[in-house]
Amino acid sequence: MEETVERLVDEVGEWSHVTVGGHRFGGTEFRVGPREIGHVHAWGMLDIAYLRKLRDVLVEEGETGPHHLLTESGWTTEYVESPEGYDHARWLLRLSYLYHVDVLKGTPAGAEELADVDVPTELDELAPSDPVRAAFERR
Repeated sequence: MEETVERLVDEVGEWSHVTVGGHRFGGTEFRVGPREIGHVHAWGMLDIAYLRKLRDVLVEEGETGPHHLLTESGWTTEYVESPEGYDHARWLLRLSYLYHVDVLKGTPAGAEELADVDVPTELDELAPSDPVRAAFERR
């Protein structure tokens, strides 16, 4: 499992504008600008930040679970328990990444800094369900 977590840390750390660092409760944290998109612990617990509405749809569709402690927040917890869970964990993190990039692109500084990230095209590549897409787009 630790190899799978290390692989996830390495890949997410290569995404444009992502910084990787230690998390205050242990593990590895991923940020885009001032926003944390998620963090992962060596034993495979992955906590991911979303808009609450998007989180609710993801939980309702069974894509992930509510956060293990902050059950009423926009945070989720996914357990990466085997190499087979890697792709889904990556998908969840990429969705959070795109959501936070999209929000930051709505600011003058973010629009310029994050111009190289094509959120609509990348969202299409993730192929989310219609309810997930609607929540992502805040419709």
